[in-house]
Amino acid sequence: MIDQDIETKPYDLQTQVFRVLNHPARLALLEILRDGEHCVCHMEAYLGFRQSYISQQLAVLREAGLIQDRRDGWNIFYRVVNLDIYDVLDAVQKYTGQSINPSKEQVVSCNCPNCVSKANRQ
Repeated sequence: MIDQDIETKPYDLQTQVFRVLNHPARLALLEILRDGEHCVCHMEAYLGFRQSYISQQLAVLREAGLIQDRRDGWNIFYRVVNLDIYDVLDAVQKYTGQSINPSKEQVVSCNCPNCVSKANRQ
């Protein structure tokens, strides 16, 4: 029998974080952002999802306060606000025994300032 007097309200904020993390695409996006900020074109290339789908998932992460965006001309770059979220993701990976590292070795070609500056240095 459940005791109706147990107060669960203090867990509401924690529950919200778990709800946001309860989506494979959002976890993948956070993994991509682990090494710093990226634009949507890079996330498209890494994951193979449509831009609109990525933007929807990024909006959920942004509304939850996990990521922040920065506009540079036409491009919007995303970064993780509080790197402590990776302690949570690392703990889940350890718990499941599944280490996930998205393949970032592929060449991404776009007109974002990061790609243009890298191309000019080569």
